[in-house]
Amino acid sequence: MDVATILQSWTKGQFSPFYWFEGEEDFFIDQLTTAAEKTILSPEESAFNCTVFYGKDTSWADVVNQCRRYPMFAERQVVILKEAQQLRDIEKLEPYFEQPLTSTILVIAYKEKKLDNRKKVARLIKEKGTFVSFKKLNEKEVAAWIEQRLAAKEQKITPRALLLMVDHLGSELSKVEQELEKLQLNCSPGSVIDEDLIERFVGVSKEFNVFELQTALAQKDFLKAFRIIQYFKQNPKAAPLQLILPLLYSFFSKVYMLFGADTSDDRSLASQLGIPPFSIRNYKEAARLYGYQGTELTLLLLHQYNLKSVGVGATSTEDSSLLKELIFKMTSH
Repeated sequence: MDVATILQSWTKGQFSPFYWFEGEEDFFIDQLTTAAEKTILSPEESAFNCTVFYGKDTSWADVVNQCRRYPMFAERQVVILKEAQQLRDIEKLEPYFEQPLTSTILVIAYKEKKLDNRKKVARLIKEKGTFVSFKKLNEKEVAAWIEQRLAAKEQKITPRALLLMVDHLGSELSKVEQELEKLQLNCSPGSVIDEDLIERFVGVSKEFNVFELQTALAQKDFLKAFRIIQYFKQNPKAAPLQLILPLLYSFFSKVYMLFGADTSDDRSLASQLGIPPFSIRNYKEAARLYGYQGTELTLLLLHQYNLKSVGVGATSTEDSSLLKELIFKMTSH
């Protein structure tokens, strides 16, 4: 079950007695708890029937006592437990899960952790209520999510502009959402978002960015990579070294996976790597140019220079100098 399905059921007045939202992706958990707080009840009903607890500042008994109360001047009440992972003895909610009050909608936000499926409480939650575990999205999923968000506003995005956004913002959906809001405010319905609009409103140079550096290195184009690094040196906030190295490591790790793939079909390969299908060509080109041993060496170099970037063996070297050394070694073998 996803966010859209849950929100749609709430709009139709269809509710479980309680919801348990957990996992690594805080954005979806926050989206649902905010919606529960602001949309399930009308403003008049909410004043008397919406209670928000925080795990650190409350007890399991307070939560149960509130859930056992009946709503005032309304059909139901909403009880929200935020930061539930900080609640002591959360397993003691088990008796309530066994016999929840039908007039109470309990929403539990259990972040950065997961239920122990071996325990009875986990079985009860899944049997009696609604349980959803949200994982971090991979590149392919983030790209699809961006396209869906834009489509809701009757907007489209070009493949290259989409890659720029994903490579620049990563999988932190709260950051992606902020930039999407900028684009949607400044671009009319029916518009197509391209690289120029990304550069203008998101602040990513369409010529000098980590994606272009990655592409240059995939093609072993030292001169282009060098020009991009010179831009980074003059604009340190554009792409800090601590951002560049993990992204390059992720890219070449996926290139490395190609050598063990059991298919040559582009769509299947993209699915296995967790990337958008239109970007697979770049990975295959890197695999062809670097080869198996060259890709292994590149991953080793990226690991070594990641250590140097935090002062291990290179305490006084500038970031730009480290990058120049790195790309020279990567493109010369």
